[in-house]
Amino acid sequence: MSLFDTRVPAVLLRTDRNPFHHGTLGAVRSLGRAGVDVHVVADCAHSPVRASRYVTGLHTPPPPGASPEDIAAALRRVAARIARPAVLIPMDDACAVAVARARTELAPAYLLPDQPGDLPARVADKAELAAVCASLDVPHPETLVPGGPAEAARAAWRLGLPVVAKWSRPWLVPPGGGLRSTVLVRSAREAGELYRRAEEAGSRLLLQAFLPPGADRDWFFHGYADRSGAIRAGGPGRKTRARPRGAGLTAVGRWTPNPRVQALAERVTAELGYRGVFDLDFRRCGTTGRYHLLDFNPRPGAQFRLFADTAGLDVVRALHLDLTHRPLPEGAPRPGRVFVVENYAPLSALRPARAERGGRELAWHARDDRAPGRALWALWGRHVGARLRDRALRGRGARPDAAAPAARARVVRQGSAPAADRTGVSDRPEEDRAGRH
Repeated sequence: MSLFDTRVPAVLLRTDRNPFHHGTLGAVRSLGRAGVDVHVVADCAHSPVRASRYVTGLHTPPPPGASPEDIAAALRRVAARIARPAVLIPMDDACAVAVARARTELAPAYLLPDQPGDLPARVADKAELAAVCASLDVPHPETLVPGGPAEAARAAWRLGLPVVAKWSRPWLVPPGGGLRSTVLVRSAREAGELYRRAEEAGSRLLLQAFLPPGADRDWFFHGYADRSGAIRAGGPGRKTRARPRGAGLTAVGRWTPNPRVQALAERVTAELGYRGVFDLDFRRCGTTGRYHLLDFNPRPGAQFRLFADTAGLDVVRALHLDLTHRPLPEGAPRPGRVFVVENYAPLSALRPARAERGGRELAWHARDDRAPGRALWALWGRHVGARLRDRALRGRGARPDAAAPAARARVVRQGSAPAADRTGVSDRPEEDRAGRH
């Protein structure tokens, strides 16, 4: 008999357009292997995710930058198609914030953790997080929120260059405009110029003291806070390789016991009354040795499958079991377990898995679900090629717009026949014609 209530499907929601979001595939596989029907509300047209045998249905997502009302409306349409209550799992911050605010409206079609509707927005907003950390006496890099370009320049001098510049709500940054959610600013003039783009970015600019990266300094904690607030599943991990180097997402991570990081994560979530899946990022200060909370993501982190214990429990499975009132199995941690994102760390992916104490999981390749791994390399090669062509055109002063769409349009097809839902119908006409793979 399954531990899971397989009558209750899962709906994964994501509005960002990243075709290589391996966390989505991890959630699809984790729940699909448990016998749960998994519906994906995301743009998977150019993604290896659509090739997974564990995808039950693909549904058209709201566009990037959609309002919370538009996201809720799209979810109501999906609920009408599924026609039974489902566990809803936002996979990006914008969706986590929108879903929390619409929790009452979305019930009973969706099962969601019970927590204050404004809490995900407070912790996901980088400026609000600084205030939260101050109120909880949790280490956090000194952060200033300037009120104008001149004030931004003065703040950069005060913090000491270089400084980290962040947009407080990075999910509002429009794609294709040259703005990045986080950037290292090396001059006061640059800080002032960046402030002038605040209207374009859609949220406040904040400047933060720079904590240099280094060996054993970048840590994360993934967990699930159950209905009682207890942390189930997950654990502390160390980022051993990042993309880009010294910052950015985890290319290689290792499950590494760290009582100080664990205690900080448990204290923060308990004092906030947080419920649900979360992903915290920490950086250890090389001078003081204190662990500073850099980010609080109110949703699964992309490498959450690193923390699959001996009972097979991870944070996504914990969420489904808890919300369907099923007992969570008691497993043991697997310290030393490694997670590798092949397209960001190909050499690490080629190492023999037996060399990793605790085991290893690849983001894309899996023996029981080979199609996404096969699709990855063709799609990734075309993606990289298109970006290199764009750069070359910009270097010559030409506009890349004319060449790029055609290259992007060819990015997908290989090894990724679309998955329709089990009624044989999809939200997309081309998927209706193709049927199930």
